[in-house]
Amino acid sequence: MRGSLDGQSIRFELICGNNLQVPSERLPAGIYVSINVGSRRRWKSAIRVLSSDKSVVWGDTVTLSLHESHALSMEIRASFELDRMLGNGEVVGKLEMSWDELLDHGEEPFELSFPSVCGDHSLTLKAAVLHLCDNQDGVSDSTVDCDIARDTDAGHARFAQYVTRKTVSHLNDAVEHFQLALDQCPVDHPDRASALTNLAWARLKGYIEEDFQDIDAITSLFREALALRLQGHPDHTISLFRLTEALTWRYRKEGTIVYIHESTQLYCKLLPLCQEGTYLHSIAAGANGVDYVINGCNDLPTDGSDEDIHLRQNMLELCPLGHQRRPSALNNLSTTLRSRFKQCGSIDDLDECIKFSREAVSLCSEGHSERDKYLDHLAASLRSRHSHQGRSHDLDEAICLYEEALRMCPVGHESHKVRLSTLGGALRARFMKRGDVDDINKAISLRREALTLSPPGHPHYDETLNNLAVALKNRYDKLHVSEDDLNEAIDLHRESLGSLRLDHPERHRHLVNLSSVLTSRFTKTQNNEDIEEAIRLCQESLEALPSLHRSRFSSYKWLQKAYLSHYRVQRKSADLSLAIENFRLASRHPTRGLPERIKEAGNWARQAEVYQHDSALEAYQTYLELFEKHVMTRSSIISRREAATAFRAAQSLPVDTASCAIRRDNLRQAAELVEQGRGQQWSLASRLRTPLEELESTSPKLARELSELNKSLSDAQGSVTLTDRTAADIAAIQYRRLTEQWGATVAEIRNLKGFSRFLLPPSYEDLQAAACQGPVIILIASQYSCSAIVVPTSGEPHHVSFPSVTLTDLKNFKDRFARAIRNASVMGPKQPRNDLIVLLRAVWDEIMLPVVNVLQQSLKLKSHSRIWLCPTAAFTSIPLHAAHPFRTNADRSREPCLEDLYICSYTPTLSALVRSRQMMKKRVAPSFVTIGQGQPGAGKGKALLAVDSELELVRKLVPATANLTTISGDAATRAGALEALQQNTWVHLACHGKQDPAQPYDSHFVMRDEHLTLLDIMEKDVPHAEFAFLSACHTAVGDEKTPDEVIHLAAGLQFSGFKSVVGTLWEVDDAVAKHVVQAFYENMFEDLEVGGVMDCTKAAWALNRATQAVKTKVPLEQRMVFIHIGV
Repeated sequence: MRGSLDGQSIRFELICGNNLQVPSERLPAGIYVSINVGSRRRWKSAIRVLSSDKSVVWGDTVTLSLHESHALSMEIRASFELDRMLGNGEVVGKLEMSWDELLDHGEEPFELSFPSVCGDHSLTLKAAVLHLCDNQDGVSDSTVDCDIARDTDAGHARFAQYVTRKTVSHLNDAVEHFQLALDQCPVDHPDRASALTNLAWARLKGYIEEDFQDIDAITSLFREALALRLQGHPDHTISLFRLTEALTWRYRKEGTIVYIHESTQLYCKLLPLCQEGTYLHSIAAGANGVDYVINGCNDLPTDGSDEDIHLRQNMLELCPLGHQRRPSALNNLSTTLRSRFKQCGSIDDLDECIKFSREAVSLCSEGHSERDKYLDHLAASLRSRHSHQGRSHDLDEAICLYEEALRMCPVGHESHKVRLSTLGGALRARFMKRGDVDDINKAISLRREALTLSPPGHPHYDETLNNLAVALKNRYDKLHVSEDDLNEAIDLHRESLGSLRLDHPERHRHLVNLSSVLTSRFTKTQNNEDIEEAIRLCQESLEALPSLHRSRFSSYKWLQKAYLSHYRVQRKSADLSLAIENFRLASRHPTRGLPERIKEAGNWARQAEVYQHDSALEAYQTYLELFEKHVMTRSSIISRREAATAFRAAQSLPVDTASCAIRRDNLRQAAELVEQGRGQQWSLASRLRTPLEELESTSPKLARELSELNKSLSDAQGSVTLTDRTAADIAAIQYRRLTEQWGATVAEIRNLKGFSRFLLPPSYEDLQAAACQGPVIILIASQYSCSAIVVPTSGEPHHVSFPSVTLTDLKNFKDRFARAIRNASVMGPKQPRNDLIVLLRAVWDEIMLPVVNVLQQSLKLKSHSRIWLCPTAAFTSIPLHAAHPFRTNADRSREPCLEDLYICSYTPTLSALVRSRQMMKKRVAPSFVTIGQGQPGAGKGKALLAVDSELELVRKLVPATANLTTISGDAATRAGALEALQQNTWVHLACHGKQDPAQPYDSHFVMRDEHLTLLDIMEKDVPHAEFAFLSACHTAVGDEKTPDEVIHLAAGLQFSGFKSVVGTLWEVDDAVAKHVVQAFYENMFEDLEVGGVMDCTKAAWALNRATQAVKTKVPLEQRMVFIHIGV
């Protein structure tokens, strides 16, 4: 047979290999096949990457000359480089067979079994003999024979022997050969990276087997090799893996966290580079690869450091959606973010923490072994956010989550006692917020049960003692039911503190808690030892905390309480000064949440007032600043009001602040501060509608940026309340970040020349522009003083004191007016309104007459001039414009009333009046629409029979040039009315109106289908609108919970763009209202020449004339009901 093959060649196809295992157990870069061709020549296949099942697919073809060798000599080798090979790699398997044996297989693919070099496995190669041919067209390579290659191959051989036989001498030989190869590869040698890697790997294996120790040198070799194979190099990925392996093994041996940190970073880079299905990917992503790193990191404690957060972020990246470890990675990242929040107070950290925690819970269905832990962590994070931002729904949700977690941990469960305590903490927090006794009693019961399950020596014993003590103190402070609560709390706190090491990270909190109960006991017993110890404990807690740690707030807070308690007993001015200083530090502590700082600033202001301390005005200003920041973070109009009403003291904040400034003889500042504090809902919203023409001419880029941000914020602050908590969180975070961008852009604008006060609270000079056509009277109703500030057209403001009027008197006025108007509504038209007359006379004598005296004597204001009333707080509920002496002079002439002397208008704020005047500069051709709905439908109020006749009356009185249209009956729908408001400059609205005292933004006009709400109106921007007559009930009645916000329908129309509005203070009788309407429009368009311009600034004068003209037809309460707002 042999003779017949002489001169012949055989074409041989290499198809694939299976069960390919490297004897040294080293991960190869690839596998290739080598066939000897003669004594000095051999053919090499391409290097192919090993698959995860340890197979390789080649598909290479070679033509071999049969006469050059007597048999087929073939090797399977592992290459440790995909790029340029150093040496020939490691032998995986060898095979020799005669040509006859090969040819006996025919031309069909067949398997060749290789004995493994290490003798443990058989290797299989699938090949095919295609045909015999007469010529050799395959390419054979000469074997490379050089010192570097020989040393490298010898090193591979010795290293494989070391792995299989565990003989250290073989390892030493391998290292020696690899070192010789490296010594021949200087820095710029193309094989240096390969030589470095071979030496490093052999030494790493020795380190793993504890035959070598110098791990520093080993990792340095891997690092140098990686530096020579940057991303894009064919061997970059495997070099990255080898360094990762070295670091992971170092962590296994030494437990030094820095090495597993770096491993996670490298795995984040490595895994995306590892092709799915490859052996490298299966190892890197397997139990001894990234899974080991993930498990190791999960066991590490979280500390909230930037490094720890970066580690957890890398961990999450290594656990994509669907990975079994993703929930724990999410929870760990969430935990460390919350830790950093506790240290630094960044709300971004807390929002991210809650986002990741929600996802962790969502990935663990009921019954999941870790679900209770993730529920508990999410609940704790929501509690933290409630404390930081004051969102009540966060606390309610936290309690629900804690309850579910407790149900999952019944008695006997290892976490039962922890779940008892955390639920108790949330219930305690809700008790402090809402005062429900059931909450605090249940909290104490739960925490007592937790204490029985944590006896002395238990790792949570100190914390369980502390938790119960805090709940007992809270119950005592709120309810004062039993001093036993207080004494037990002190004993528990002392025992808890005594069980802690001096270096315990939470010791500062236990110090403050003990201080707080000692202060409470001092207020009862006046035992000086208690208060001195309380002060000392707080000072010690401060010494343990860095300057920006958020827990310093609690130390400041309880230190001021201790000093203030001491001052109340001993009256030492030093104690009061120290209390005030700690008020200042607490309210300005930047890493604490705004709600807590606002409460502290409010308490500071109250105590400064009580003890007549010079810092009172500073406290009020701090309160105002914090309050505005807090409200501004809310993403919807309704949530902003909820934030405002959450602080009881905030209701009187603007007027108390102004009163304080007045008592310090600073009227300018009083005017500025009351304006800053009032109408925040309107001022915050109006910022997004600020004209930008001047800015556009100075900086088009910043004008464009601000315009885009204004639009984004307007779009984001919708009125819809999201019920999906995850979606609500995302919306709130997006809104807050937009607000931060907006603030940064505005700050940049303020650096421009001429824009230093851009969108800052207005100065007195800015506010005085409101008085350009007549003085504005700001009426201040504070618990400390009631008075008025008269802002003249020019010059300094004037103070008008009301010495006989108190806040209680004004509240009584309000109630008495309400009763008098109810009584008058059932009287006949000719019956005298004696109750109203008495009240209006009192308003004249005690309030408006002193104001008129200043107008006449100090300002020399002419009769029938215009004036604007800007009432605050309790003044908003009193019909000041109708003040009347109801007396005759000695000559039997009638003593003039306010409306005889001046043309009265109202304005919600001075800024609103300024803004309306500025918008008057842009006028368009007038268009007039009348909207009437007298048949609102079942359940929406009684039929208004006079509506159609009122609309017809208006139609006849409006000039033909006004392009009048009418919407009524079935056409008077919510959508139809909104469209009409947007498309017309003048509007007359006749329908039912209702002020909603619980939610003023739901105040509405009743249409045929749906209500036209205040929110609907506010969300529209109608800059060319001019005048609106609201012939409906309660259109100018404010919000009882936030009286200084002036939230009513007339103010909403003014905000949306209407410069001049006639509204109503209470219910209107449509049968008699038409007389006022007729007289109003007759005066409004009197002497209007053909082609003349309709002037909305005449509305106040026209209303004044109208109410006087109908005295014989319309009873007093129905004349008083109409007021004018605006220009």
